[in-house]
Amino acid sequence: MANQAKHAIEVENLTKRYGNLLAVNGISFTVRTGEVFAFLGPNGAGKSTTVEIIDMIRRPTSGKVRLLGMDVTKKKRAIVPRIGVLPQDFSSFDRITVRETLQFYSRLFSRGNADIDGLIELVHLKDKAEEQYKNLSGGLQQRLGIAIALVNDPEVVFLDEPTTGLDPRARREVWEVLLGLKKQGKTIFLTTHYMEEAEILADTVAIISRGMIIATGSPAELIENNTNYLVLTLQSVDANVVEIIRKLGFEPVHDNHQDLKVRVEHTEDILKTLNAIKDAGGSFLSLDVRRPNLEEVFLKLTGEALHAGPAENGEVG
Repeated sequence: MANQAKHAIEVENLTKRYGNLLAVNGISFTVRTGEVFAFLGPNGAGKSTTVEIIDMIRRPTSGKVRLLGMDVTKKKRAIVPRIGVLPQDFSSFDRITVRETLQFYSRLFSRGNADIDGLIELVHLKDKAEEQYKNLSGGLQQRLGIAIALVNDPEVVFLDEPTTGLDPRARREVWEVLLGLKKQGKTIFLTTHYMEEAEILADTVAIISRGMIIATGSPAELIENNTNYLVLTLQSVDANVVEIIRKLGFEPVHDNHQDLKVRVEHTEDILKTLNAIKDAGGSFLSLDVRRPNLEEVFLKLTGEALHAGPAENGEVG
């Protein structure tokens, strides 16, 4: 019983095949009760397939999954009332309002006592309560989707790519809602391909690539364990700065914004680089020094960039 209370989800040697395609390859992990667990990986990595097995949309080929202490292949009827799900590409009825939508789903889930006003307040839709779904922006629609997933007051909430397709502002508004759920102590299983989303929201991150989990830990732990360098970024540099840095033994590269990035191992290397530029008469507009982020960890571990876009096959997302 203690183990069941500690872990909301337990996955052991989970495998899913579609013919000759091995979409999920013997993965194992646990999700602690009350934490935000982020499944991080590109489309096609096996994220959505894994989630759909855990929340009982699909059946596993082999392996065991326990949700709230129960086998998902045997106790679906007992589990379903205790979880909430926001699927990818969530959509609702165009011509009913936010309030009517939540009232409809509360009746559908036999939750006539659902706190509709409380849910509307939680997802910051109070001023949109009487607005029809079709008139809501993408970010507001996603917030309504989260509210629907919470109608039955679930213990575990599954959010599959909740901010895909949203602009940066709308994405951050959804993050605020999710941080509110975290404060309430909900267990949240989040699948995402946004590194910043995982860094901001997650207590634990599992990186999945080609159906296998290749690293698990807190965002800070993953960065600490997989990188041993600092990144110096110089903005608006002189043309000769690149050659100055190369003479020091470093290999600078230009990023998408044409800023110059230099990977160094020690803070002393940063001072040495800046002094060399100054002594040679070079200049730059501004500088920034930071630890690597999860995106750089992912690149190192998988050898592939993480990018948004539609999955090639919905069964192996």
